[in-house]
Amino acid sequence: MASTSYVYAGGAGGLFRREANGRSWQRLTNGMPEENIRAITIDPADAKIVFIGTDHGPYRSKDHGESWTRLDFPNADTQIWSILIDPHDPQRMYAGGSPVSFFRSTDHGDSWQALPDPKIENRVKMPFACRVMRLAANPHKPNELYATLEVNGVVRSQDGGMTWRDCTDDLVRLADQPHLKSRIVSDTEIEGMLDGHALCMTSADPDAVILAVRMGLFRSADQGKSWQDMEVGRFSPVTYARDIRVSPHDPKTLFACLSVAAASDFGSLYRSRDIGQTWERMDTAIHPTSTLMAVAVHPANPSMVFSASRHGQVFGTVNNGTSWIETQLPASVKDVYALACG
Repeated sequence: MASTSYVYAGGAGGLFRREANGRSWQRLTNGMPEENIRAITIDPADAKIVFIGTDHGPYRSKDHGESWTRLDFPNADTQIWSILIDPHDPQRMYAGGSPVSFFRSTDHGDSWQALPDPKIENRVKMPFACRVMRLAANPHKPNELYATLEVNGVVRSQDGGMTWRDCTDDLVRLADQPHLKSRIVSDTEIEGMLDGHALCMTSADPDAVILAVRMGLFRSADQGKSWQDMEVGRFSPVTYARDIRVSPHDPKTLFACLSVAAASDFGSLYRSRDIGQTWERMDTAIHPTSTLMAVAVHPANPSMVFSASRHGQVFGTVNNGTSWIETQLPASVKDVYALACG
């Protein structure tokens, strides 16, 4: 008998779960404090094991979220915004925090160590502490990692997170272009280009990094020395990019969440089958009423794709986008930050 698949959604208001084919959400609380959920990562080798990032470090469940254990973490008051399981060594994991900080586990999350201060120049002063929004590992080179920061661009490590190099200079250069200038709450118009939300790497495009920022999608093929605009605006009327994911089934297939702005009444889910050269809107049958924040593809079934809006709408398809089911998280959820399925 096949095991049940679940969708998990988290944000300001807690962590929730429903069956992939279901409609009812259950709030998960056993062993977990009532606080914001910033990240959700499911073990690709065992879907029963789920990691979450909270305002007070990471937690782990070994039973699909029925119960949770706070992990041995050196900085208990660190907000964890990203968790990565190393594709080269499943015992090794990384976490990114706010204020900007990196942590590593070599025993599948049982214990963690704080990695050295990355000492990255802070180019944009925001009213909140900068955070590590997403971590990605080079699929061909063990120990090479990338991270995107909100709001401070991209950094790269070639030694498993021990040291980091800033990869942001060319993003700052691009911000000289009038259509890539954006300032909302800082004192500089480079703010938009450094407003990093997600990044990914794929074995179909060796050594390339694809970055989602406020101003769109950008690609680097030279370890972050230079960046090129992928010009997603040729295919989408909106370009505010919140999430970018590689399909676990096809390394050429990417999914991107595109909206108007961080707080808007519109969102859209786009798919590329050629590593970002062309895009098509996937969710023409759904109607998000707020910014689309996250996308998740089921690791065992490529036809199952889910997406979540900022204000709690979760859309799912089990037939590759032919039809969609919309469910609504409880009204207590004010902002959705993370989504996963498995």
